[in-house]
Amino acid sequence: MGYLQTSSTSFKATKWLGFVTAVWVQAISGNNYTFSNYSDALKTLMNLTQLELNNLSVAKDVGKAFGLLAGLASDRLPTPVILLIGSIEGLIGYGTQWLVVSGKIQPLSYWQMCIFLCLGGNSTTWMNTAVLVTCIRNFRRNRGPVSGILKGYVGLSTAIFTDLCAALFADDPAKFLIMLAVIPFAVCLTAIVFLRETPPAATIEEEKEESKYFNLFNVVAVIIAVYLLAYSFIPNPSHVLSSVFSLILLVLLASPLAVPAHAFINSWNLNRFKNQEDVERQIQEPLLREDKTQEKIQEKPAEEAAKAVVERTRAVEEEKAVEVVKRRPVIGEDHTIFEAMSTVDFWILFLSFLCGVGTGLAVMNNMGQIGLALGYADVSLFVSMTSIWGFFGRIISGTVSEYYIKKAGTPRPLWNAASQILMAVGYILMAVALPGSLYIGSILVGVCYGVRIAVSVPTASELFGLKYFGLIYNILILNLPLGSFLFSGLLAGFLYDAQATPTPGGGNTCVGAHCYRLVFIIMAVACVIGFGLDVLLGIRTKKIYTKIYTSRRSKKLASASNLQ
Repeated sequence: MGYLQTSSTSFKATKWLGFVTAVWVQAISGNNYTFSNYSDALKTLMNLTQLELNNLSVAKDVGKAFGLLAGLASDRLPTPVILLIGSIEGLIGYGTQWLVVSGKIQPLSYWQMCIFLCLGGNSTTWMNTAVLVTCIRNFRRNRGPVSGILKGYVGLSTAIFTDLCAALFADDPAKFLIMLAVIPFAVCLTAIVFLRETPPAATIEEEKEESKYFNLFNVVAVIIAVYLLAYSFIPNPSHVLSSVFSLILLVLLASPLAVPAHAFINSWNLNRFKNQEDVERQIQEPLLREDKTQEKIQEKPAEEAAKAVVERTRAVEEEKAVEVVKRRPVIGEDHTIFEAMSTVDFWILFLSFLCGVGTGLAVMNNMGQIGLALGYADVSLFVSMTSIWGFFGRIISGTVSEYYIKKAGTPRPLWNAASQILMAVGYILMAVALPGSLYIGSILVGVCYGVRIAVSVPTASELFGLKYFGLIYNILILNLPLGSFLFSGLLAGFLYDAQATPTPGGGNTCVGAHCYRLVFIIMAVACVIGFGLDVLLGIRTKKIYTKIYTSRRSKKLASASNLQ
């Protein structure tokens, strides 16, 4: 008995330790959003036009299209194998880019660079799939906070990499790329040891305990975000200050380890108390219990036993008969990918997701050139701001949307609708190009992009179930390469080149508000369309969220009555 209790204690601590390593994986898996930090070095080294550079950024996002492989693998391979595949891909993809930018090897041909950018982009789909699928299954009663925290750290990862590189390597693009190659590989090797699928919370008490721990994760994440934001505004920090900043940042990233430590101590104390009670019961009760069991067996007539067997057999046969006549799953039940794609709700979610993340990704991919066009020599601040405010959008929307489901059954898609309108306002501000509008616009776009990412993940799991969630999630993520191609590769690339002036060597450049004005206006219109789609989805799914609210409320009342 003592061994079983000890195993239970270790199991609970390991579950939370797995979540901590999942947070670390997400904190480094946003490397796909850092293209602006080294894109200018690639443009200069390879003598590219803006359209060619944008198509390189599309190539890294096309890597996400192959995330379907990660989705299929998530139902067949264990989490450690999926993480290992992603870490090796990232090491090869970003490692090769480092070799080119650092001058270790001669520049590769354009199509070869596309392949390695694609590899780097695809690596994150394996990491994200392994982490999201495993953690949402482990904490299915708190899907909103789980999605918000994990996706929030993805949003922070760009700022983490950017600020660390600025602090330690003075924004050297070659050293930035070696960070993108080596650090994710090392972190994934750590997660391989601890991240496993475990049974979810079975009681209201366990659910409340999870919520308390998630609140602690939220607090730590907000502290890290504010810390990164404050450092971004320090002009020309000294070497000593930069080193101190890096050390404190690493301590803050390690601080969530307090949660599994606290869970272990709590469980150990509780199990020790239960152990004492069990020993006392074993001394007093086992013989009596055995006698009672024997008496019940003897008292039960043979006819009743036979009748029970017949009824059980009949029930099994009826269940098999029902399974033969398969009905089509309704929204809220487990769907296969083909069943999900045959519903109107899936395509409404897919297209609205495209309007939000596609336009947001275009801004992130082009932030370097947008800043230069508007007269800013250093654009790393805007890259960091988009990342950090994207974190706030992710972490707040995950927790708030979960709270309002439990309180009033508010459909999650309505939060996406609100974000689309704010994003449209951000694009209009950047199109007007008044002094300071890029600061406000990058904040609004970052927040709304974060909301879109964090809310859509649990929404998909609630509408189409968790059984095939890995594949369904990666179908939705196809919007990243599709949106990047439409809004960044085609729209922004063509319109920028139409305004740009050719430069010696084959490249081009554009300076002025006119360079991206039409791009921003078209993306604002796309966001208004996305708003309409999200409102429609909120109306169509109102019943399922009312059902979730009613179910959780009844369980809560039942638990309260049992305590009385």
